[in-house]
Amino acid sequence: MNVSGLVWAVTLIALTAILVFDLLVIGRRPHEPSVRESSLWVGFYVGLALLFGVGLWFFGGGKVAGEFYTGWLTEYSLSVDNLFVFVIIMARFAVPRQYQQKVLLIGIVLALIMRGAFIAAGAALISQFTWVFYIFGAFLIYTAINLARQGEPDEDEFTENVLIRWSRRALPISQGYDGAKMTTREYGKRLFTPMLIVMIAIGTTDLIFALDSIPAIFGITQEPYLVFTANVFALMGLRQLYFLLGGLLNRLIYLSTGLAVVLGFIGVKLMLEALAENNLPFLNGGEHVGWAPHIPIWLSLTVILGTLAVATVASLVKSSRDRRRELLAVKH
Repeated sequence: MNVSGLVWAVTLIALTAILVFDLLVIGRRPHEPSVRESSLWVGFYVGLALLFGVGLWFFGGGKVAGEFYTGWLTEYSLSVDNLFVFVIIMARFAVPRQYQQKVLLIGIVLALIMRGAFIAAGAALISQFTWVFYIFGAFLIYTAINLARQGEPDEDEFTENVLIRWSRRALPISQGYDGAKMTTREYGKRLFTPMLIVMIAIGTTDLIFALDSIPAIFGITQEPYLVFTANVFALMGLRQLYFLLGGLLNRLIYLSTGLAVVLGFIGVKLMLEALAENNLPFLNGGEHVGWAPHIPIWLSLTVILGTLAVATVASLVKSSRDRRRELLAVKH
């Protein structure tokens, strides 16, 4: 896929314009969006991603569109998993509900910046060293195993990282929030509010999730344009999705298991591709491994979509059964 500088420029301008519009709307009126508002925004952003994929199909063919849709679906699923951690952070630091939208928006901007940097670095590495697929694949398999063991994160299991603990000790922090501001004045002194600590927690969380998401998308496509756009569209509407899902997030108890399967599948796919293009002198004499099968994009899309669908349905069925059992226990 050969993407011209003009196409890159138009894409960046269009996506930036959408993001700036979102920033201006939130900056003017911080609030907790209603279900209707959240649904409209989520539908709008999902529709944009689908239309973008149709455009890719028209100009680049079915393979290119398939890679975009598969990458977008994978990144969107990982972004939903991010929301679990965001929920825990908001609860842990008691962020007022009406200001959570601003926190999420800044978190998404930070995620875009970090992922953009990782995409550039990853593309440069892959173009020079094909053996980096071995590292990406092994990392995804390792992440999948850890995710399957740990399950969904719990508020009681949240531990503050070194940067958060240092910030608490070294910075003068006020006792309470002052709206959505990160600084306030108390008794004539300029202090940071807990909102700054929340931003640090969100930012470091974004960094950790970027380390997972970038190898995953490169396991689907190595086209920097598709990698970048899939990530951007996956992050669009994430803050509205946070409010739309609400309590439903707690019911997706098998989402981590489903994501573990997805990441494990992509990790194996990367390892097979690395073997097929092998040039490491100590492995098979530096020759390509002929028996390593190529997994087509339609199969990847089917496996990922099917896995996430099964995980979602199983989660909702399990949570409904548990709720009925709790109601019966209360009655008796």
